[in-house]
Amino acid sequence: MFKKWIKKKVGQKEELKRPHSQELAKQTETKELVDNSSSRKSPKAPDQSDSIQEKGLKAGTQRFGLFKRLKKQMEKTRGGFVRQIDQLLIGRQEIDSELLDELEELLIMADMGVTTVQNIFEKLRLEVKKKDLRDPLALKKRLKEQIINLLKVPSAPITWTPSPFVALVAGVNGVGKTTTIAKLAYRLKQEGKKVLLVAADTFRAAAVEQLETWGRRIDVPVIKKGGGSDPSSVAFDGMEAAIKREIDIVIVDTAGRLHTKVNLMEELKKIKRVISKKVKAAPHEVLIVLDATTGQNAISQAKLFSEAVGVTGIVLTKLDGTAKGGIVVSIVDQMQVPIRFIGIGEKMDDLRKFDPEEFVEAIFAES
Repeated sequence: MFKKWIKKKVGQKEELKRPHSQELAKQTETKELVDNSSSRKSPKAPDQSDSIQEKGLKAGTQRFGLFKRLKKQMEKTRGGFVRQIDQLLIGRQEIDSELLDELEELLIMADMGVTTVQNIFEKLRLEVKKKDLRDPLALKKRLKEQIINLLKVPSAPITWTPSPFVALVAGVNGVGKTTTIAKLAYRLKQEGKKVLLVAADTFRAAAVEQLETWGRRIDVPVIKKGGGSDPSSVAFDGMEAAIKREIDIVIVDTAGRLHTKVNLMEELKKIKRVISKKVKAAPHEVLIVLDATTGQNAISQAKLFSEAVGVTGIVLTKLDGTAKGGIVVSIVDQMQVPIRFIGIGEKMDDLRKFDPEEFVEAIFAES
């Protein structure tokens, strides 16, 4: 089944390194509606109806704009294996074993993972055998449905309550962890939340300064100590400050040295214990930040961090820098942990809440 794939020599992997942007996205200016005092008063009910319609139209327009942005930023993935799928299906009159084998190979090469792809095609082959699936074009639609189903991991959405809600953020160096924390804090602040950052990555010399710089830019306070301080002590101070200041959400940055280091995992466990003693049921969310351009290596990172601190959500960065967007499916399928957010660019609002259906539609959309 995998003869062609096994024989292929894996080419050079492109890994696009995108610099972290230091520019903040400008806040959208709101226009005040001025009532004309000389105009005739309209009945209240119609005014409310018009307002609701305007809000609906505005929300719909905004969502369409966000989808266009997502579609644009996923061009590399769409121009990679998705375009190859389309080329493979052109002119096909029926679904045969050769077509299924070639499609299977394409998905594996897109970093979707051998096990994940096998599970998908086991179901597809069964449908073809039962004559439930005959049209090659219908095959693409069914493939999209299978991918969406895999991405829909049963999980409760983040409510960001109770206060203080504590989110512990982990990830190896170089994945964009600190920048992601800043973007998340910015997003939450825009939603009216009172946010506090805790610089518990005291092992890396520039980590504390980097987070402090981001804090100043987005006007969010940062709890810190000098480099080399005990990370658990910083986390404890952060929890105390959050309670005293009546903070809504606390985001704790943690060390990101090589994930193979046992002492790093032990330190993360200690931080988690200290937090839970100070704030009941905390941390309420444990996020791991993964770099999409690292492919299957991201999965090994996720597994090791999850064993140490029980990862509850994934943030996948640099999706705009890879043609192998299939890694999204592989990570979710193997980890059975939901992707909470995806990074699709350098702007502050390029950290997007992950929607499985929207994501799949964006990568399969017509150019």
